[in-house]
Amino acid sequence: MSAAPIRVLIADDNPVVRAGLAALLATAGDIETTAQAADGREALSLTRRHGPDVVLLDVRMPGVDGISALPHLVRMAPVLMLTYSREADIVREALLLGAGGYLVHGEFTADDLVRAVRDVREGRPQFTTTAASTLLAELRASSHPQRNVAQSGERVSNSVVFGLSSREVEIMDLIASGMSNQQIAAACFISEKTVKNHINRIFAKLRITTRSEAMALWLGTARPGVTGHG
Repeated sequence: MSAAPIRVLIADDNPVVRAGLAALLATAGDIETTAQAADGREALSLTRRHGPDVVLLDVRMPGVDGISALPHLVRMAPVLMLTYSREADIVREALLLGAGGYLVHGEFTADDLVRAVRDVREGRPQFTTTAASTLLAELRASSHPQRNVAQSGERVSNSVVFGLSSREVEIMDLIASGMSNQQIAAACFISEKTVKNHINRIFAKLRITTRSEAMALWLGTARPGVTGHG
């Protein structure tokens, strides 16, 4: 007997977006849309009624918005933010309130969405590039606020000096945040093998051999030529 499908509730004030998401999820044989809500209040009511396995939640909706409904929804089901909102304070607040992931429209495919729903249901976080980068910038700023401006300049300088590609810069940001290869793979929607390949190329360009050296160099606590084999 096949396993029961993952039941999803979609909360978004735009009916076209709701229909599109439902159509994308329908391409997976193990996911079904069990209910749709136009605002946070309806999302709360329908979640109590249907008990979905995952809630897809927009941020900006009339009446009760997604952020207001989020702390109540996460008590009933895992919540995956699915929105056009990419502001740093919104991403940070959503995660602090218990969201299991944050996807920005235009940055994921149908396969990415299906994988994110499955992962969030199992407690594995999922982020699209903008959300992950925003979170990293926030973490860096809160850790070293007095050095934030200087470090951002060093980051750009390092990327130019060492000839890193835009993807390698992104991977290096995630390494500097302390993410594991598995977490980086999830955040970038790539395989762990691809992550390892990127890291090997990055380390070769930076002339380093360890993650700690990479983090020190990227966060501006060491100068090129000082760490490891520089």
